Amino acid sequence: MEINTIIWDLGGVLIDWNPDYVFTEQYFKSAEEKDYFFRHICTPAWNEEQDAGRSIVEATQLLVNQFPDWEKQIRDYYGRWTDMLNGPVQDTVDLFRELIDTDRYRHYALTNWQANLFDIALVRYNFLHWFDGRVVSGEEKTRKPFPAFYQRLLDRYAVEPGKALFIDDNLRNVKAAEELGITSIHFQSPAQLRTSLQEKNIL
Repeated sequence: MEINTIIWDLGGVLIDWNPDYVFTEQYFKSAEEKDYFFRHICTPAWNEEQDAGRSIVEATQLLVNQFPDWEKQIRDYYGRWTDMLNGPVQDTVDLFRELIDTDRYRHYALTNWQANLFDIALVRYNFLHWFDGRVVSGEEKTRKPFPAFYQRLLDRYAVEPGKALFIDDNLRNVKAAEELGITSIHFQSPAQLRTSLQEKNIL
């Protein structure tokens, strides 16, 4: 089938977001201490609960109660969240614009993002308004890689899985899309994405 729809992940693909921009050496006595913090306290699994709709206030207080010795680091995870946004991945944004200008595809965003924090990104980055639609995990109370989250986008915007292409930097999410019959690209860099799109005759 010919692709007529492109579904984009945002963080790591179109937006450069990374806690390392905040959590520099000033927060930790060693690299091992930093590793412990992200493995056992502010973990990816904890963060994904906020992506799926839990309040950042509730999530922060939960950890402060459990790990009072780490209170500053825990509070700054969301207290300095905007500092983790390093701006657009400009080469990918340029590629997105190039694809829009071909007028061959519909474009949708499918993102794991806490709802209130996503509003900040909407204010900051105009290109987030270029999409034909978007599905945000914090608003839907579910997230990637759960099939129901992908299905919500497919149903809401009448997207045929076999005519869609999904782009994400998380291989787990890519595999989940492929299980639904959606052709996918595991994003690693703007140059690699451009090459992959050219190989699929999309660009």
